[in-house]
Amino acid sequence: MSRENEPQRGAAKRQAILNGARQVFGRDGYSRASIGAIAGEAEVSTRTIYNHFADKKELFRAVILESAEQVREVQLADLERHLGKIVDLEADLIALGRAFTTVMPRFGAHFALVRQIQAEIGHVPDDVLRSWQETGPGPVQGDLARRLAELGERGLLEIDDAHRAARHFVALVGSEIQGRTYYGALPIDDAERDAIVTAGVKVFLRAYRPR
Repeated sequence: MSRENEPQRGAAKRQAILNGARQVFGRDGYSRASIGAIAGEAEVSTRTIYNHFADKKELFRAVILESAEQVREVQLADLERHLGKIVDLEADLIALGRAFTTVMPRFGAHFALVRQIQAEIGHVPDDVLRSWQETGPGPVQGDLARRLAELGERGLLEIDDAHRAARHFVALVGSEIQGRTYYGALPIDDAERDAIVTAGVKVFLRAYRPR
C-alpha cells in the first residue's frame, strides 16, 4: 500500500482504538480497564495503542472528550431550536427539557462512561474530569444560562443569577430521570418522562416568573 494512504490508515486505527476503548471503559470503568482489553476490543496490538496514546489516562481523556463534544453539539442545537425564538415560554421549556432528557438513551455509550465516572470519581484523574466538564457540560450550561439571562432582560423571567437558574432548570427537569434510569441505562415510559419534565418546568416557572 502506498505512503499516500498511511495518514488514512493511521486515522482509521486511531478511531478503532477510540471506539474499542469507549466500549471497555463504559463496561469496566477507568481503573479496571486494561490496555490489553482495549486492544482486543479494537482488534489492534497494544503497541499500536501506545503509538497513538501515551497511556491509559490520555486514551480515556480522548474517549470522553470525543463523545462529550458530540453530545454538546446536539444539546447546543436543542437550545437554539427551543429557546432561539420563544413562542410559548412554558411549552418551549418543556420541549427543551424533553430534548435534554432524551439525549441519554441516544448517546448510550457516552452515558455509560458518565455512569462509570460517577461510580469511581475518586479514581479518575482531576485534570481529565476538568477537561470533560469544560468540553461538554460546561458550554451547554453556559449557553443555557446566557439564554435564561436574555429571557430575564425581556421580562419573561426574573433572573438574579443566570448560572444558578440554569442549574436549577437542569436539576428540576433531569435529576429524577437521571437517577431512575441510571443515565439512560434503564427505560422509562415516554408519558412518565413527559410528566416529570412538565412538573419540573412548572416548578421552575413558579420560582422564576415575574410576580
